[in-house]
Amino acid sequence: MKKYFLAVLAFTFFLYVAKVQAQPAPQTADEIFSNAVQKAKQQHKKVLIMFHASWCGWCKKMDASIDDPSIKKYFDDNFVIQHITVMEHGDKVALDNPGGQAMLEKYGGGEEGIPYWLIFDENGHLLANSKLNSGSNSQEEGHNMGCPTTELEVNYFIGLLKKNTSLSEEDAKAIHDRFRKNEVKGN
Repeated sequence: MKKYFLAVLAFTFFLYVAKVQAQPAPQTADEIFSNAVQKAKQQHKKVLIMFHASWCGWCKKMDASIDDPSIKKYFDDNFVIQHITVMEHGDKVALDNPGGQAMLEKYGGGEEGIPYWLIFDENGHLLANSKLNSGSNSQEEGHNMGCPTTELEVNYFIGLLKKNTSLSEEDAKAIHDRFRKNEVKGN
């Protein structure tokens, strides 16, 4: 019985090691960025990089908003969208893209929380980030808006999209309406 138990234990350990080794290492942040810029150049689009994590509810809301059928075509037509995983915990740390945290810090998001997003042109030059800089003297001024939700944040986000893409009034209204659905009521 003891030999049987040891054999099962050894086999289970072998399967665990094989599974861990079979999982490919995540791409580096630099690889993700370079591939996105190359694709954007070929397709004449901008690059939208989103720093996110599996536990981040606001990251999921940002993705759900962009993927909403009412505005998805606009984002697909104008952006190569890539995610860089950062700030994972526990057994999910292996999901972090190597160099992701350093890139987040390089572009001013190290202390800002996630989602934190960046817009680049097709040559990899930074055009915008998710820090609210509307000139409104708001308490939130200069801080990461993450997933835009408030009227001020959504309008600022739309302004960035207008500045950096061809955004129709119809698309602007649809983006406004979709992102405003994310606002937490009663806070």
